[in-house]
Amino acid sequence: MCEELQPGCSLTRSERLTLRLISALKRYRLIDDWKSSGSELDRKFWIALALYAVLAALAWFTVGEGTIPINGKPVELRLLPMVIIGGMVLKTVLARQAEKIRRSGQ
Repeated sequence: MCEELQPGCSLTRSERLTLRLISALKRYRLIDDWKSSGSELDRKFWIALALYAVLAALAWFTVGEGTIPINGKPVELRLLPMVIIGGMVLKTVLARQAEKIRRSGQ
């Protein structure tokens, strides 16, 4: 995979999109250094939540309608990605709280 978006690179559409997203995040100093101040971490947290919301919306409109049986009960297929994304949101919230606790102890 090419490191930069160069005309000679043969990347898939998702690889190009990923590189553009990383480039934009670096441009706005969202992933440059991982030891950020509290205000930068808050900004990164809210941007992460916004990106999770975008991901959830894309998953909702991409996954087709239908149901699958889970423990004998029909469950909408669209809910499965929402549960997974919800778990990632929970992990992000807990990591932010842990970082706040670590910073308050210093």
